[in-house]
Amino acid sequence: MEPKIQIYKDLPALSIAAAQLFIDSAAQAIAARGRFLTALSGGGTPKPLYELLASPPYRDQIEWSKVHAFWGDERCVPKDDPGNNYFQAKQALFDHVPLPLENIHRVASELEPEDAANDYAGVLNTFAEAPFAWPRFDFVLLGMGDDGHTASLFPGSPVDETVPVIAVTANYQDRPARRVSLTPLVLNAARRTAFMLIGQSKSETLANIINGVYHPQRLPAQRIRPTDGEIFWLVDEAAASKL
Repeated sequence: MEPKIQIYKDLPALSIAAAQLFIDSAAQAIAARGRFLTALSGGGTPKPLYELLASPPYRDQIEWSKVHAFWGDERCVPKDDPGNNYFQAKQALFDHVPLPLENIHRVASELEPEDAANDYAGVLNTFAEAPFAWPRFDFVLLGMGDDGHTASLFPGSPVDETVPVIAVTANYQDRPARRVSLTPLVLNAARRTAFMLIGQSKSETLANIINGVYHPQRLPAQRIRPTDGEIFWLVDEAAASKL
């Protein structure tokens, strides 16, 4: 399916659009299957989205008891570390909505990356939809770095993963990475995926991903090609300037 590119003036406008997409996806999933499975992302860009979803009128349009929250990737740091993606979402969203604690499926980030990856694969398996050993997420939220990485799939990382969750421990940009990431096996099974991108610094990479040669080892975000689902690129004018 062709990507749907939607361009907005700035992050506030983009966040409103993302909130509506989240709400619509939740309503459709709950009506069809009785639950809404979403994989969230960390970083600064989705924070305004989470704050919108935590506030009326958006908060009141979601049947939170039927929402299940997961993560596309996570840093292996304590769960109350400011860099922990779960902790970011907890502060901005979960502390303000009636989402049952048992519906929050965080990565066990206190474990070593390999152990955390194996543990999370088991968590995903409990929500598996045949023929997969993992769930078909109803809504996956992703970001993209200036270098084209998404989740914790970095340039130079293996392309052909055979497991749903990987430990990411190689050095990245001269820093040791201690992370866990979902792989394209899981991400591409999603029913709906939305990238949120802002900033001029991402414009050339975005143009290469959308219009350039397919080079997934150099531009990992190109690996996100849902096999039977929609993909949205929600971007601001600066990020879209070279499309």
